[in-house]
Amino acid sequence: MDSHIKKVYVPMTETGFYILMCLQEEMHGYSIVQKVEKLTDGEIIISPGTMYGSLSKMEKDGLIRFVREENKRKIYIITDLGRQVLELEIKRIKRMHRNIAEGF
Repeated sequence: MDSHIKKVYVPMTETGFYILMCLQEEMHGYSIVQKVEKLTDGEIIISPGTMYGSLSKMEKDGLIRFVREENKRKIYIITDLGRQVLELEIKRIKRMHRNIAEGF
């Protein structure tokens, strides 16, 4: 993994984290927004500008790829690089959770 990618994406924003989590299956932006809102009990609502800016950046950086267009909606999926970045972030979050649970 390129050091630039690691520097830019780890630690991840919650938005980036949830986008990559959702894109483990093919999805379009609006579906991601809906799924994230449901997963977080409405605590995270991704605006269209944030969503499409994030998708564009992640595609450019190779974390996700365009699959096809359906009804004027672009469908994306996570790439191997995106999975690597997501795995790094999950390990980081688990480490933090373990540290909290153990009381430092």
